[in-house]
Amino acid sequence: MITKKRKIANAKVDADKAYSLKEASSLVKEINTTKFDSSVDLHIRLGVDPKKADQAVRGTVSLPHGTGKTKKVLVLCTPDKEEAAKAAGADFVGLDEFISKIEGGWTDVDVIIATPSVMPKIGRLGKVLGPRNLMPNPKTGTVTNDVAAAVNDVKGGKIAFKVDKVGIVHASIGRVSFPPEKIAANSQELINAIIRLKPATSKGVYLKGLSMASTMSPGIMIDTKSVQN
Repeated sequence: MITKKRKIANAKVDADKAYSLKEASSLVKEINTTKFDSSVDLHIRLGVDPKKADQAVRGTVSLPHGTGKTKKVLVLCTPDKEEAAKAAGADFVGLDEFISKIEGGWTDVDVIIATPSVMPKIGRLGKVLGPRNLMPNPKTGTVTNDVAAAVNDVKGGKIAFKVDKVGIVHASIGRVSFPPEKIAANSQELINAIIRLKPATSKGVYLKGLSMASTMSPGIMIDTKSVQN
């Protein structure tokens, strides 16, 4: 059953129109139906074949205005790195005790950072962490000896993204409480990062579709030409 608020929101969005990024960033605030500060998400359909290793687009980007969400960070490291991680604001720091907790099903964190020396111990956690996109990876900057810098990046608005098995990147770029200008700026920063990562083997149209939505709101189609500099 569609609620009255949802019907009103649906009526404000022209399903046949591709809006500019600026228009969408304002409209997404108008059609929000939740009482909480909803996440604003981008869904970007790419002209790639994710099954091919050289077209599995993934990377990180620092959003200029952050995500609006304080991320919980776990740092898995040796004792000599623990103080630096704690000083940078990591929520959890340690090694063996957290490996045991994760093996028991605990995954109450948003990002896991690890030093290269402990990765052999963490490898067996792949079955738990992999499906949740929590496995530390050098490509996303979450396997590093400079744990303090990595924690600062995550706390400051750095997000990781990767294309899913059907060729779409899903990412949260802010909250509906953000001014439209900040929603647009964060969106453009993510899109620019994805454009820079276009695989050389990707043929045809790379940016095939783009939409924006807040939690439980209708999607807003965005004109891809409006975001390509």
